[in-house]
Amino acid sequence: MNSSALDVITFGETMVCFAAHETGPLEQAANFTKIVAGAESNVAVGLARLGLKVAWLSRLGDDSFGRYIRASLEAEGVDCRSVTVDTAQRTGFMLKSRAPEGADPLVEYHRRGSAASMLSLADFDEARFLAARHLHVTGITPALSPNCAALVEHAMRFMRAAGRTVSFDPNLRPRLWPSREAMAEHLNRLAGLADWVLPGLAEGQALTGLQAPEDIADFYLSRGAKAVAVKLGAEGSMWRSAEGGGRVPGVPVEVRGRYGGRRRRLRRRADQRPAGRPGLAGRAGACQLGRRPGHPGRGRHGRPAASRPASCRAVAAGLDSQRSAASICCATFWPASSL
Repeated sequence: MNSSALDVITFGETMVCFAAHETGPLEQAANFTKIVAGAESNVAVGLARLGLKVAWLSRLGDDSFGRYIRASLEAEGVDCRSVTVDTAQRTGFMLKSRAPEGADPLVEYHRRGSAASMLSLADFDEARFLAARHLHVTGITPALSPNCAALVEHAMRFMRAAGRTVSFDPNLRPRLWPSREAMAEHLNRLAGLADWVLPGLAEGQALTGLQAPEDIADFYLSRGAKAVAVKLGAEGSMWRSAEGGGRVPGVPVEVRGRYGGRRRRLRRRADQRPAGRPGLAGRAGACQLGRRPGHPGRGRHGRPAASRPASCRAVAAGLDSQRSAASICCATFWPASSL
């Protein structure tokens, strides 16, 4: 991959996830599947599958978990040359229970003091970031540590000043913040540095105190965003920009799993996938980014956990210079046309 011609760069923590096979408490589970779990790296995988040149920056421990993560992402076509191997800190991991139908799984994190939490301004490579047309960040990374928060804000400001576009997915993790008030203040400030803001309805309500998706969109537009897409679960989504707004209805899907305490990834039924996109995940909820039908086999090192297909669609559409801000958001939620 030519480092001087990246489409997207993203960064953050990726962990190894052990997903239980048996339903019930984690302490009773005997069998687990090992997968890769990371919001930003999942977006990187989705965008790489869409044919974009994507780089992921992080820190991984000098351990088997770190080597597994890197091999998995590189097998998916993600450029990992900006990943630092930290010989002093370990790679984080998590355990996820198998919940009864319709219930949320228990997710147990083991990430405190992880290698990725040591990300800092020292990891910012100006030339590497300038090689990309777009930066994608989430609200998880700034919650990991003060040095991570400084890196996120610096990267967003730098890319905007350099004329690049920036997308921001709040991706709330309240347990990582000292308070909900601190979380809202910090993430709303970061959202003001982004071109495209992509909150879920519950996330937007928690961050703004507003209830209607239109009001949430207006909140972020008034703070500098060019386009906002609010995800509405089974009801689909709504988008708004200076050019106008609208809604995209939800699509019937088969639930494959629940991640992070809410439905995130569903796999679109084959008869409803847009032509030319045989294996991309639908976005009424969530889907596991494993080896898709017809995929040539890049998942041989393991299946990355739930991706961010909404973010993938938004970023990919936005990087098409023929698209308006409104269609960027619309494309996030599977419009009739494909990218």
